Amino acid sequence: MMPGAGPPQPQMEQHQQMQPHQQFQQHQQPPWPPMQPQFTPLQPPFQPQPQQPQLQSQPMPQPTPQTMDQQLAPQQQPLPQQQPPWPPMQPQFAPQPDFSQVQMQSQYSAPRSVASEPSETSPDEIKSLWVGDLLFWMDESYLYNCFVHTGEVSSVKVIRNKVTSASEGYGFVEFYSHAAAERALQMYNGTLMPQTEQCFRMNWAAFGMGERRSEGTDLSIFVGDLAPDVNDLMLQETFKSHYPSVKSAKVVVDLVTNRSKGYGFVRFGDENERARAMTEMNGVYCSSRPMRINVATSKKSLGSSHQLNPKGI
Repeated sequence: MMPGAGPPQPQMEQHQQMQPHQQFQQHQQPPWPPMQPQFTPLQPPFQPQPQQPQLQSQPMPQPTPQTMDQQLAPQQQPLPQQQPPWPPMQPQFAPQPDFSQVQMQSQYSAPRSVASEPSETSPDEIKSLWVGDLLFWMDESYLYNCFVHTGEVSSVKVIRNKVTSASEGYGFVEFYSHAAAERALQMYNGTLMPQTEQCFRMNWAAFGMGERRSEGTDLSIFVGDLAPDVNDLMLQETFKSHYPSVKSAKVVVDLVTNRSKGYGFVRFGDENERARAMTEMNGVYCSSRPMRINVATSKKSLGSSHQLNPKGI
């Protein structure tokens, strides 16, 4: 059996030879798992590459004040959106009374404009008085002191020659109201002037203080109670003989019957003569009747110097 013992030795050798092979295989298997940590450390370099530049780039363009503005901006945007609806609500209610006021004014202003257009200065609006027969030494100070105690004098003016600056013998006193001027006219007209022996000669002025010196003003007077036979030429000659500045005269006639309506108008070129005529010619006869003189205001809308409105007619 000794020879039998010989063969198992090679089996052992084979077994021993197989063991190193298996050991080699076993030794060859462990390097595979360590290969995994070789790839695992490669993963972190991939992660910081996209993440690190992103993390570094974000804080650079976004400083704290800008971020605060960006954060506050969306909060502030709704505030102006909420405020605008309130201002438009106010004009929605404000124009409503305005339109009603405009309508109210248009309803009442229309008849007023029609009434005010015909007359350049209505008699009830005249606040100035003409004062004639002034001596050469009577100036604005003297004229003012004559009426100052009334407490209603607005201004005074003595008309002077443009070349010599000498007094033309008349002037104007303007009061604060038509009623004040009317009271002064009734109180002083015909009374003695201070420091003289002559009386005041006063009458209504044709225009206000600022209007009487303007160019193209119509200095006309109303003449009433005319006889039926008085025509334009007769009326003009009656005044022309006393006042050279008379430019024209017109007797108003009925358009249907062509008969006189009993009144007319005389136009002057000088305001002093016009004021004198209102005082001197009042009650003077023209034909068979005494004339009645009064203030007249021109109508702009009719475009004629003879279409006038008398005071009290």
